[in-house]
Amino acid sequence: MLATVILIQAGLIGGLLYERRRRLVAEVESRQRLAELAHVNRYAAAGELTTSIAHELNQPLGSILTNTETAELMLKSESPNLVEIGEILADIRRDDQRASEVIRRLRSILKKTPFEIANIDLNDTVGEAIRLMSAVSDGRRIALKFAPSASVLRVKGDPIQLQQVILNLIINAIDAISQAGATEREIHVATAQSDAFAEIRIGDSGPGISPADVKNIFNPFFSTKPQGMGMGLAIVRTIVEAHGGKIAAENQPSRGALFTIRLPIVH
Repeated sequence: MLATVILIQAGLIGGLLYERRRRLVAEVESRQRLAELAHVNRYAAAGELTTSIAHELNQPLGSILTNTETAELMLKSESPNLVEIGEILADIRRDDQRASEVIRRLRSILKKTPFEIANIDLNDTVGEAIRLMSAVSDGRRIALKFAPSASVLRVKGDPIQLQQVILNLIINAIDAISQAGATEREIHVATAQSDAFAEIRIGDSGPGISPADVKNIFNPFFSTKPQGMGMGLAIVRTIVEAHGGKIAAENQPSRGALFTIRLPIVH
């Protein structure tokens, strides 16, 4: 009798261990597929970032060239002002670091990385995405405004994939405002704490979402754009849910669409 009980317990334990291992393998495979799909989507978004990257690189590179030429002229004089030349060299170093930072941000967005969870400050993650998109919005004559939370918002997440969420939503807002030819051209991004969650709110002054489309907007292959593939918002929702969060879309009382992302705060 005792042997039978031990065999039954061993069988149950073995079954539970097998089921646990199967779930872990399925979770790893799911995250790998998500990482690959998100990587493809980042390349699609990179086209929109080209203007921003070129603008951000041209400014420091142009300043480096101007400062170098100025320093060369000063060194040819009989009594060059070494203090002023030192200040010029400091400016060159600063502009070089700025250009390097732009390239670093681009590489981090485009490189293929596994799904990696870390404790991050959501304000920093959203702020970096805003900096990447600022020149794109400026080029379309759209004001991109960011109101970060006064307090630090710590969440567990993959910073690259969460930045991708922000980039996709801002690109969609820019397209909506541009296509509608809205007179008020603004995108407002804000972070805040709501109970045990960190919230990211992205609202625009575009035409808003058709009431018939609100319930389908996150579905795969559903798109309101003529050339859209309908994968951007589906990937956004998948990434948010993989972080234990939720995303909702609605129309604002005045005008435009509002997307709200809620992620659990790390205490």
